[in-house]
Amino acid sequence: MIRGPIRRTRRWSAALAILGVLGGVAVAPFLPTASATGLPIDPLKLLNGEDDSAGRHVLQRERSRWVAAAWNELPGWGQDRALEWWPAMLRGCEKPMPGWTAICAQARGFKPGGDWDAMVWLMKRLQPYRVESPEGQREGVATGYYEPELAARRQSQGDFRVPLLAPPQDLTQRKPYDTRQQIESNAALSRLSLAWVQDPLDALVMQIQGSGRLRVTERDGTSRWVRLSFAAHNEQPYRSMGQWLIAQGELRATEASWPGIKDWGRRNPQRLKEAMWANPRYVFFREEPLPDLAVGPRGGQGVPLTPGRSIAVDKASIPYGTPVWLDTTEPLSTTPMRRLVMAQDTGAAIVGAVRADYFWGWGEAAEAQAGRMKQPLRLWVLWPKEAGSAGAATGPAGGGKVTR
Repeated sequence: MIRGPIRRTRRWSAALAILGVLGGVAVAPFLPTASATGLPIDPLKLLNGEDDSAGRHVLQRERSRWVAAAWNELPGWGQDRALEWWPAMLRGCEKPMPGWTAICAQARGFKPGGDWDAMVWLMKRLQPYRVESPEGQREGVATGYYEPELAARRQSQGDFRVPLLAPPQDLTQRKPYDTRQQIESNAALSRLSLAWVQDPLDALVMQIQGSGRLRVTERDGTSRWVRLSFAAHNEQPYRSMGQWLIAQGELRATEASWPGIKDWGRRNPQRLKEAMWANPRYVFFREEPLPDLAVGPRGGQGVPLTPGRSIAVDKASIPYGTPVWLDTTEPLSTTPMRRLVMAQDTGAAIVGAVRADYFWGWGEAAEAQAGRMKQPLRLWVLWPKEAGSAGAATGPAGGGKVTR
């Protein structure tokens, strides 16, 4: 990912010096907590405008605190291919979150000529903040997710006997709804099937990931690509099948990746339902056309996810639509992975200040990377410098990987 490291290091040293951030912390100006009408405009609660013990400006969110940082504190800053990230930012700007309208308007009118142009543009407008827990913990965990690609049939036939269901009509009338075991044992619900797949674990993976691409064979024998996206769930708690297998002594913690779980399922078909039913949550889908195979599923922000440039976060720590500098490592490796990403999705298992689920895309390579990723993580958010631009609502409800 690093192209011409000596030249780029020298250029970035010059740029940082020009922007006045090489020798110290660039502190964002005080952000007003009320508008002219007296109504709050900044859901980020300033700590009475106070700095931390090192004199750095601090912003507090529900599950995190942000500490102002200098650009040269971001590991690897200046070595990313920012042009690859730019489309993800523009997609986020299709539904700008409070505080980002002005920045997004400027972004839509700017066409960076290279990685250098994009990063300098960011440095002029945004202030980096280190993300940590309210107690000051700076390190967390990065995991990965992807969009499964499966063969499917429009009707049950042959090996295709596992249904993917649309929401039942009485779903909203009973909360919580039936458990996974009750739903999968109720043959009458098969009338709600949108499509049928072969492997129950593939269906479970689709529910956990929140969407999937299906190559569906129709009743007339023709086939086409469609996407099944999250529609609702049964309001039951999510329980990790991997954690259940560890507790049962079936897998060691190092083996409880999706490849390991799938392998266990193939070796223990007689216990597969028991393991799956340990997770009472069940996800229902809606069908969407898939005219462009290069476009990702919509995340919690309501915009398409970009492989390698979108992450799922805890909305109580980082709002949707926020640029994030991610410092982690490749799956099963110590090779650094440092890059710009956008907070554009969420998930029930994505909880905590320094927590990210990295979207790898779709296909076999994405599945392999996502299934093995559980890496140490540090995060920095990039936030508008201008006073009054720090509004950070958590974004629209719905969507997202609410099963995770």
